[in-house]
Amino acid sequence: MQGNQSAENSFPEADYLPEHDYQVPASLPGRDYLVSNRLAGRDYLRMLDLTPEDLFLLLDTAAIEKARWQADPDTAQSQAPYRGRAVGIILEKPSLRTRVSFERAVSRLGAQPIVMSDTSSAFSRGESLKDTMMVMDRYVDAIVIRSFAQSRVEELAFWAEVPVVNALTDDFHPCQGLADFMTIRECFGKLSGLKLAYLGDGSNNMAHTYLEGGALLGMQVAIAAPVDYQPKPQYLAEASAMAKQTGAELLVTDSPEEALAGADVVITDAWASMGFEAEHTQRMAALAPYQVTAASFAQASDQAIFLHCLPAHRGEEVTDEVMDADYSRIYVEAENRMHAQQALLLLLMQAG
Repeated sequence: MQGNQSAENSFPEADYLPEHDYQVPASLPGRDYLVSNRLAGRDYLRMLDLTPEDLFLLLDTAAIEKARWQADPDTAQSQAPYRGRAVGIILEKPSLRTRVSFERAVSRLGAQPIVMSDTSSAFSRGESLKDTMMVMDRYVDAIVIRSFAQSRVEELAFWAEVPVVNALTDDFHPCQGLADFMTIRECFGKLSGLKLAYLGDGSNNMAHTYLEGGALLGMQVAIAAPVDYQPKPQYLAEASAMAKQTGAELLVTDSPEEALAGADVVITDAWASMGFEAEHTQRMAALAPYQVTAASFAQASDQAIFLHCLPAHRGEEVTDEVMDADYSRIYVEAENRMHAQQALLLLLMQAG
C-alpha cells in the first residue's frame, strides 16, 4: 500500500511513551480505541514501520484481546468484528506456526483465511506482482506473505491497496517480534530498561527484528555473534537512530559473556535458517561458542527467561536442558504469535 503515515490516536489510560508499562485491566474495555486507530489501513513490513506509540498500541491490544478470549471465548467469538471479510495468506516458505497462528487469528476475527502455498501459491504460474496484487485487492481485505527477499514484500505492498503484513523474510520477522515482546512484557510487567541478549547468527531476520523492536521500546539489546555473522550495517544504523530517540542501548559484540551479563532475556535462533542449509558445516564451526547452555545461561540475571522462535535444533544453538528449563517460555511465546497477529490484523484491517 503506497503511503504508511500514522494518525493521532487516543487509547484509554495509555500514554504510549517507551516508559509506559501496561497491565491488562481487571475489567476489560471495549474496542472504543478503534475509533481513532492510528494503524488502520497501514502495512507492517518491519518493526521500524512503527513508532513507539504504534508498538505500544499493538502490544496493549494483544494483551486485551488475549485476556478477552481467555475470560469468555464464546462471547469473544460472537463479537468477532470482521465477519464477511477475508485475508490472503501467501506462504512461499514452509510453515507451521505462521500458518496455524494466522489462520486461527483470522478466524477469531470472523474473517476467512485463504491460504496459498507451494504449487498453489499466488505466484506459482509466473504472474507479475503487479497483476497478482491488482486482482487480490478485489478479493481480500489484507494480505499476509511469508517469503524470501524483503524487496519482494516491499514491491508487493507498493502495488497492493489493502494492508500487507510481512510474515517473514530473510531480513525481518516482525510478527515473531510482536509475540516475543508481548511474552517478555507478560513475564516482567514492563519492557523499557530490560536487557535482551541474543546469541548466534546476528545477521538473520530475528537479530534485525530485536534491534528494531528493542530500539522502539527503550530496551537494552546485546547481539553476540562472530564478526562475519553480525547485523547488516544499514539495519543497525537505522535501529541506532531510533534508539537515540527512546533512550534504548544497542550493543553488537563477538563476546557471548558481554552480551549475557545481567541479561533479563536470553534468545537464540537456528544457526542455519531456511535458505542457508548449504552452509551448515561452516556455520556450526563458527557459531559453536555461541550455543546457549545451562552454564552460559547462568551468566544472565537471576530472573532471566529463555526464548526461541522455533523450530529449534536441539543440541546445536541450544541444549535440551535450557529448552526444557523452568525459565524457558518458548511455548507461551509460540502461543502469543496468534494473539499478537490477531491484534495486528484487528488494527490494520479497520477502515481508515
